Amino acid sequence: MNAEGAWFLRVNGSDVDPDLPALAASDRGLRYGDGVFRTMRLRQGRVPAWPRHVRKLAADCGRLGFAVPDRSALERDLADLGARHPESVARITVTSGESARGYRRAQPARLTTLVQASAIPDLPVRLRGDGVTLRLCTLRLARQPALAGVKHLNRLEQVLARAEWTDDEVHEGVMLDTAGDAICGTMSNLFALERARLITPDLSNCGVAGVQRERILDWAATQAIPATVEPLPLARLLAADAIVLSNSVIGVWWVSRLGSQRFAAPAWFDALDDVLMQDD
Repeated sequence: MNAEGAWFLRVNGSDVDPDLPALAASDRGLRYGDGVFRTMRLRQGRVPAWPRHVRKLAADCGRLGFAVPDRSALERDLADLGARHPESVARITVTSGESARGYRRAQPARLTTLVQASAIPDLPVRLRGDGVTLRLCTLRLARQPALAGVKHLNRLEQVLARAEWTDDEVHEGVMLDTAGDAICGTMSNLFALERARLITPDLSNCGVAGVQRERILDWAATQAIPATVEPLPLARLLAADAIVLSNSVIGVWWVSRLGSQRFAAPAWFDALDDVLMQDD
């Protein structure tokens, strides 16, 4: 197992030793962050909500202007991964492939596709009952509508924001954009409960539109919980009745503290947590 804890790595359909270099120095994902990725939880060898993940992967590739990887090939790779490591975290990375020096892509582009697996993070069980502590990050997200919503490979804003703290008792950081609106966590989507209404930030200028965010909005509709997508200024977030975070590895967390503000778990939290653990 390499330093990053990878258990399994397949590049363009071929197994690769996770301890060996896997990308050419001329790969545009390495050079420029020219690519997209998805991170998913495997449960009993399967990816819950896989059709949503593959649709989002295809949409993100389209937003960056390159082809979509073959779905059947991805599913074969994930099936092999799931047979070897049925309880793990899978990541699919797609880059626009290799090119000569310079920003222009090779024509036609030959995509590089990586499928890898690693261990599920060892998160304290108490977080489910006690909630998590959230901090406010200093770094602000730049607004760039052309990339908004896309899970592209350039995550430097998140890397720098996460470097702002080392306290293990702080579990996530909330990120604002340059206008002062709350957008997301460093690794999660964000929801605020306001008088029984669920609000998630508008991501038309920045942020990643995660699969679990989509699932929570759909779940709220089935439960007759009003849910809207709209700007969420920091003052409004701090005044919320509850805050919830989501991604495809953690599922869903409720926030017990942000700065000096305390919050309680929503009454429906356990029901939502159960739903997100299952397939659609």
